[in-house]
Amino acid sequence: MTESIDWDHQIGRRLRLRDLHVFFTVVQRGSMAKAAAQLGVSQPTISETIADLEHALGVKLFDRSPRGVTCTMYGHALLKRGLMAFDELRQGLRDIEYLADPGVGEVRIGCVESIAAAILPPAIQSFYERHPHIALDVVQVATPTFEFPQLRDRRLDLVLARLVRPPSMDGADDELNVEILFNDEIVVAAGASSPWAQRSTIDIAELADAPWILTAPGTWNYKVIMDAFSARGVAMPRVVARTFSVPLRTTLLADGPFVTALPASVLRLNADRLALKELPLALPERPWPVAVVTLKGRTLSPVVELFIDHIRAFTRPATGGA
Repeated sequence: MTESIDWDHQIGRRLRLRDLHVFFTVVQRGSMAKAAAQLGVSQPTISETIADLEHALGVKLFDRSPRGVTCTMYGHALLKRGLMAFDELRQGLRDIEYLADPGVGEVRIGCVESIAAAILPPAIQSFYERHPHIALDVVQVATPTFEFPQLRDRRLDLVLARLVRPPSMDGADDELNVEILFNDEIVVAAGASSPWAQRSTIDIAELADAPWILTAPGTWNYKVIMDAFSARGVAMPRVVARTFSVPLRTTLLADGPFVTALPASVLRLNADRLALKELPLALPERPWPVAVVTLKGRTLSPVVELFIDHIRAFTRPATGGA
């Protein structure tokens, strides 16, 4: 059992932020030598820093082997809490930046492709018109579950996600705030010049022999189409191409005889620009919530709160609000 830590002497006076930064880099790189190369210092300097940190804490932070280093349970504890402390410090600096000039700052956004191809472009455009000096850093994420490692590691401020089932079923409630912005839905689309686009009504059974482009089996789009055919007593049609890529699907539709399932919000943005048309057929009613996800207990900077307020207001018409 380790002795209790004397915070005033062992930590307050001896633990430096630079030491923690070195510790995080070693964890990230999995090697003292690789961490030294990344930080531009010698390996003995890294080894000495880690040794001093272990001495100050009175515990072993890493298990060493010829292949590199791995965190002990003490290392994992320091990593989790240390990242939180660094993030709060970083958020404090962003707060100071905002107080000095409310018109500047940065928001780090994770977003699935089907949202990046729907509400995000016009939302960013209107946000830029109001706040031209706030930078938005957008990265693509996948949302089959509520893992969101970049959000949990505090590399992102928020994620715009589609929910395929209630957040509680994914264990999201313990660490994540999930706020539903609006309910999207699946529609079937074809190119505007397609014979199907000229019809006033279509029974989905008539599309059994059409060349379909869908996402992979088990995904939301695929399940909705499969259930629609099943309800009519028709087998699932042959899928000629499977892809998550929205640009690929919309381009193939515009230039060929294909049909696909898309979120209604994606089609609204791209229908006129790419000459696409929603087909007049009934699908099982399956609301597909779009949500903003943040980390519980994390202090968000004023510019992040500003963007979240903006995205709420921007999507409010989709909810039927004022």
